[in-house]
Amino acid sequence: MKFKVVPEPRSLRFVREVTLAVPLVPGSEDDCCARLVADTPIASRDAAREWLTFLRALGPVAESDGKYYQTRADLDDTDLARAFRERVHPVADLLAVLDTAAADGETPLTPEDAYERVRERVPHWERSRRTDWEDVWLERTGRALAWSVEFGFAQRVDGGYRPTDDPPATE
Repeated sequence: MKFKVVPEPRSLRFVREVTLAVPLVPGSEDDCCARLVADTPIASRDAAREWLTFLRALGPVAESDGKYYQTRADLDDTDLARAFRERVHPVADLLAVLDTAAADGETPLTPEDAYERVRERVPHWERSRRTDWEDVWLERTGRALAWSVEFGFAQRVDGGYRPTDDPPATE
């Protein structure tokens, strides 16, 4: 399953902090969001909901019957990076775009440039569901690129992004 929610970029340390705020015993989305707002610097329930979804994508949180809980999996940074690349849409496409642009001598790419190269891969139902879908996906692209830096896949250079010389070994 691919997840498309990408919260405001933070550090991997913050990812671990937020994970620890999620209960070990399954709790409702409302209860979990309330805990995240109370126990972390996350300011709103909407942002907390994004984090729950993102943590599901990365693997340290799971959901069953509408209840969320820590998986207790011992995930290192490489595991989180692998899950980010494989389970968060459109990360794999963006990383491929960065690699192609670098091979062609076109990097760094701005979020706008990268978005234009993955725009056609936005699912049709996403385009039909809202009138501002392009703004939403441009923001998602920018956030995914910023997270790509945090996970070691990209680096920020001159207002844009390019692949790192030594990305994490996630194969």
